[in-house]
Amino acid sequence: MDKVSIFWHRRDIRLADNAGLYHALKGDYPVLPVFIFDKDILDKLEEKADARVEFIHHYIKKLDEKLQEQDSALLVKYGKPNKIWKEILDKYDVQAVYTNRDYEPYAKERDEEIGNMLEKKNIPFKTFKDQCIFEKDEVLKNDGGPYTVFTPYSRKWYEKLNSEPNNYFFKSYPTEKYFENFYVTKPFSMPSLKDMGFEKTEVEFPDRKLEKDILKNYADKRNIPAVEGTSRLSVHLRFGTVSIRHLAQRGFKHSKKWLNELIWRDFYMMILHHFPHVKEENFRSKYNQVKWRNNEEEFKAWCEGKTGYPIVDAGMRELNTTGYMHNRVRMITASFLTKHLLIDWRWGEAYFAKKLLDYELSSNNGGWQWAAGTGTDAQPYFRIFNPYSQTDKFDKDKKYIKKWVPEYGTDKYPEPIVEHKEARERALDTYKKALGKD
Repeated sequence: MDKVSIFWHRRDIRLADNAGLYHALKGDYPVLPVFIFDKDILDKLEEKADARVEFIHHYIKKLDEKLQEQDSALLVKYGKPNKIWKEILDKYDVQAVYTNRDYEPYAKERDEEIGNMLEKKNIPFKTFKDQCIFEKDEVLKNDGGPYTVFTPYSRKWYEKLNSEPNNYFFKSYPTEKYFENFYVTKPFSMPSLKDMGFEKTEVEFPDRKLEKDILKNYADKRNIPAVEGTSRLSVHLRFGTVSIRHLAQRGFKHSKKWLNELIWRDFYMMILHHFPHVKEENFRSKYNQVKWRNNEEEFKAWCEGKTGYPIVDAGMRELNTTGYMHNRVRMITASFLTKHLLIDWRWGEAYFAKKLLDYELSSNNGGWQWAAGTGTDAQPYFRIFNPYSQTDKFDKDKKYIKKWVPEYGTDKYPEPIVEHKEARERALDTYKKALGKD
């Protein structure tokens, strides 16, 4: 039985600049890379034509091809992680397991279970920071507590960054120097999408290149949904097909405004770590008294992009068709659901979780609670996006709307589901009552 170290790929589907993989390759034993299609996660997905599973499968195959160029291969399994790990430990003389940390509640429980299993066999389980620049307790207030407001957090983030010379925290891990330390093996068979009960989709995956022009023009174009003014890299960040450090270096050099989005991502990951209750509950408990209307017919109209509010409908149809929605429009659609329709943010969050190719629990949750006014750095309850003025400001020529709502301007397009002024007043009254401000 061969002595090996295992590197467990999860949200880091790449070889280049991979923190945990770098440390594994510098260790004492040849490294066998492993990826597990986790049945505990996949069984919960309702859609069998799920573009995210297809995306992962596509990039896992690319990863395996790169490993085969090094006379190695990726061991890909489908099943429950504890069962798969028992099989791996039976087959190989595992000396150590390396992986990069994942901060979502399920992942933490899973890693604790696998860590305990390995500990009983005296196998070290070594974890590393890889999917964010600063994690957990790395950016804290002077009193040692976590930040709950973004602006001071971002100031301290930069302070931490500047505490080390030469942007040390953006430094890449030169994994390619140690590629000869991969375990030499013939290719393994890999489960197909069909084997796992999934199907191909028509969704086009965005490129993982970050164009300099996007960065240079980002501050001016990022809010206009009809133009290609954003990087579309969020899905690649989600699954780690690109390095956060490489992207942060580029942002720091060419667009601090774009880098700011990566800081928001770190912020929401930190919030989820310190305040895990946000997964199910309002960050601010004083909003627990909000009486949501939760009208199922209105929710269905919102989901299908048939509210009679063109900018909202365009966003929802873009999401349903492509698995993506422009960030400005995410804010508009979320505000509309929670304020105009008074539907619980958790309904919207769950729908986005099903549909978004770039779905990330911490950012999705943070964004929805921001829109609802219940979260950290919350948009005040009395600030309610006006879909008409948002359209005039960001889609004046209706290019985005006409692309996704072709029947706009004809008698086939529905009347507004609710009148804006009335909906606004109803939302204000509801929130005031909940907060005892009557």
